[in-house]
Amino acid sequence: MSFLAAIAVLAVLILVHEFGHFIAARSQGIHVNRFSLGFGPILWKYQGTETEYAVRAFPLGGFVGFPDDDPDSQFPADDPNLLRNRPILDQAIVISAGVIANLIFAYLLLVLQFGVVGIPQEFQFQPGVVVQPSSEQSIAYVAGIRDRDIILAVNDQEIPASANATKILTEAIQSHPNQEITLKIQRQNDRLVLRVTPQPNEQGKGVIGIALSPNGEKIYRRADGIGEILNTAANRFQQIFIGTIQGFGQLFTNFRDTASQVSGPVKIVKMGADIARNNAEDLFLFAALISVNLAIINTLPLPALDGGQLAFLLIEGVRGRPLPTQVKDGVMQTGLVLILGLGIFLIVKETLFP
Repeated sequence: MSFLAAIAVLAVLILVHEFGHFIAARSQGIHVNRFSLGFGPILWKYQGTETEYAVRAFPLGGFVGFPDDDPDSQFPADDPNLLRNRPILDQAIVISAGVIANLIFAYLLLVLQFGVVGIPQEFQFQPGVVVQPSSEQSIAYVAGIRDRDIILAVNDQEIPASANATKILTEAIQSHPNQEITLKIQRQNDRLVLRVTPQPNEQGKGVIGIALSPNGEKIYRRADGIGEILNTAANRFQQIFIGTIQGFGQLFTNFRDTASQVSGPVKIVKMGADIARNNAEDLFLFAALISVNLAIINTLPLPALDGGQLAFLLIEGVRGRPLPTQVKDGVMQTGLVLILGLGIFLIVKETLFP
C-alpha cells in the first residue's frame, strides 16, 4: 500500500503539471487534441468533443498534445487557434503553465500539511540515531546494518537523546578511517553488536555508506487560525524553493560530488513509500518537495522540457520569425531521446544497484 501511495503521489503531480498546460490552452481557445497521463500502451481512454483523454501504462510522465503537426488534423494549417499560429506570449503562457501549476500545488499541499497535521513545535528526542544504508553494496549493509536500525552507542560511547546525536555518530565514523569500530544497535526488540571498518573518502575521512536521522518524533500543535497556516506554508515554500535552486546550482558547479545524489523514479518512489509507511503525516511535505523539484527541472533550457520550448520562443522572438520546423523537430527529438535514455539509465541503476 505504501508503494501504491508513492506512485499515486507522482501520478498526481504529473497530472497537475499537464493540467496546467491544458487549462492554459483551453482558456485561450487553443485547440488541444490529446491529454495523457503516462506513456506507453493505452489502458483507458475517453474521446471528448475535441480532446482524447487517456491513461497509459507507465505513469511516470504525461503530455498534452496539440493538432498543429497532426497530418490527420481536421483544422486547416492557418487556423488562428492552433498553438503555433498564436502570438508568442500566448504560447509562452501555455508552455509555462505546467511549472506554475506545480508551484501553486506545492504551496497548497503545505497549507494542507500545516492545516491538517498541525504546526511542528519541537522534536522529542530519544537515545540513538536512526540509520539507513545507502545501498546493499555499502559498507554498512555488508556489516549487517539494516534500514531503520537505531545505533545506540559507538565504541562504548552512548549516543544521548539530543539534537547533537547525529553529529556525535558522524564524527566517530569520520575519525576512524581504516579502523574497526563497534556499534550497539537496536532492531525492533533485539539488541545487536556489530563491527564495521570505515573506509577513507577523498578527504581522508571515514565513511560507511549510511544516511542518519534523529531518533524520536515530531510534536505538532493546532494552528492559531488560517493566517498562521498560510504564513507558515509560505515560509516553508520559500525554504524548499531556495534550497532546491541551490541544490541544482551545486549540481552544475560541483557535478562530481553532487551527481551521486540525483534520484530517479525508482528511488523517489522508494523514498515516498518509506514516508508513507513510517511517517505518513509528512506525505504532503514530500509531495510538495517533489512538486517544486518537478517545476524547476522543467524550467531548465533543455530540449523536450518546458524550458527548452521557452528557449525556442525566445529565439523566435529575437529573430522575428519562426525557426525552421526541421531544426526544432531535430533538436526536440534528440533531447527527448537523451532525457528518456537518462531516465532508463537511472531506473536500471536504482533497480539493479539500490
